[in-house]
Amino acid sequence: MIARRQLLLSAGAALTLAACEKKADTSPGAPPKVLNFSILATENATSLETFWKPILADMEKSIGIPVKPFYGSNYTALIEALRFKQTDAGWFSNQSGLEAVRRADGEVFARTFDPSGEDGYRSVLIVPAKSTTTLEDVLKCDKRLTMGMGDAKSTSGTLAPMTYLFAPKGIRPETCFKQVRNGNHQSNLYAVANGVLDVATNNSTSLRLQRERDTGVTEKVRVIWESPRLPEDPIIWRKDLDPAVKEKLRQFFLTYGQGEGAEAQRQRDLVAKLSIGGFKPADDTHLLPVREMEATEAYLEARNSGDKAKIAETEQALAAIRAEREALAAKAGQPPAVVP
Repeated sequence: MIARRQLLLSAGAALTLAACEKKADTSPGAPPKVLNFSILATENATSLETFWKPILADMEKSIGIPVKPFYGSNYTALIEALRFKQTDAGWFSNQSGLEAVRRADGEVFARTFDPSGEDGYRSVLIVPAKSTTTLEDVLKCDKRLTMGMGDAKSTSGTLAPMTYLFAPKGIRPETCFKQVRNGNHQSNLYAVANGVLDVATNNSTSLRLQRERDTGVTEKVRVIWESPRLPEDPIIWRKDLDPAVKEKLRQFFLTYGQGEGAEAQRQRDLVAKLSIGGFKPADDTHLLPVREMEATEAYLEARNSGDKAKIAETEQALAAIRAEREALAAKAGQPPAVVP
């Protein structure tokens, strides 16, 4: 759950560094001498390093090989790093994770769950707390407001608001607002709180983290829209990663913070700082809701364009994904999901 997004290294420099580290080990399936783990940029890298450093140290101890973090400047950098075998595994958002599966030979093996007990999070729109801006004002598309969107591969920062709010109304943000900026959730939050932006996307997890850290910034914004519930974030590895390392990684994630005792509580306290309750097993079907969101947005855009051939094509694609999702739910003995 992501939030999402400045960083330790520029994408180019980070990719070059990772490439150098991996040169000594390029044969398919060979056990890596170092495991490079990518971390999605939900906020600035200094904060991420602080919160992830002890978790990665635990991972290193568990799997028995050095673990190095990779902080990309955007989601595309994370996808490309996995694609070119400059990283081995990582924490992704749902949409960037879907691209990693499609383009980088990635595979979902685990996913996060929320410490609050709610399984999922929500995309939101925020405005300055003292402003009078309403959702109706945002949807007027009169080019008066400045808008902050997330990374193009961000589920809650871009895909969800497009699917559930803008596309159904035929709205394209680039033609609707006076200015559109793209940033991570933290930068968008502070931009709205300080009056630099009139409105921006964010998510419920990011806002809760800021409240828990008592930064005071959430008191300066208010939520004017929220999406349906979104699935938690996937943990992905390369399919060709050494099987023995895969199993060690699987065991690390699925046992981390589980059980009783001081050590389990220490681990839970560490991941709680990232608004993660722990990890559960998962596979690529975890990404079905995101595929459905993508297909829904494509269908709505086709419908808004009036292109009959495109409408038929996207409608068929959407129906196929919904059928796949319903078949999976039936197999698991779950009731059919209500489509938002």
